[in-house]
Amino acid sequence: MSDENPIINKVASSGIITLDLEELYPQGERVVFDLKPLLWQEIALKEDDLRAFVKAHDWAQYKDKLVAVHCSADAIIPTWAYMLVATHLQPHAAFITQGDAEQLERAVFTRFVQRFDTAPYRGARVVVKGCSRLPVPLNAYVELSAKLLPEVKSLMFGEPCSTVPLYKAPKG
Repeated sequence: MSDENPIINKVASSGIITLDLEELYPQGERVVFDLKPLLWQEIALKEDDLRAFVKAHDWAQYKDKLVAVHCSADAIIPTWAYMLVATHLQPHAAFITQGDAEQLERAVFTRFVQRFDTAPYRGARVVVKGCSRLPVPLNAYVELSAKLLPEVKSLMFGEPCSTVPLYKAPKG
């Protein structure tokens, strides 16, 4: 048995950097603030009623939360109503956007990718891990790819042992 060659982990020695969006998942409780309960007969928003609500509402409950302002009813909501709610959320919430839960997740990841430091990946062979238990939206992968491209030597998707090549920098 001493004549056998040792087992070499080629993946570990390949120099490939695995980027797992699940490990980088933006933390924070996600909340959708729905305007529907504030509508008159579920069809219209009365300015006086909304102003009374925002004045009396406990906005501190949104402290450090990621919040989307949304209306789940099929009603026409004026732009200023979303803005008014945002002005009351701003001192408390960690992040505010307009939309439903899916749009909130997309916006959170867009902000994350915008702030993502690509310097450690400069000239590297990078594989963006594909499987995730957490709800990483598709836009996160697309936006991250676009941000990494000018920096990396190569970009792949999947697992280090089984990747889909996406990009290889031109030689020169």
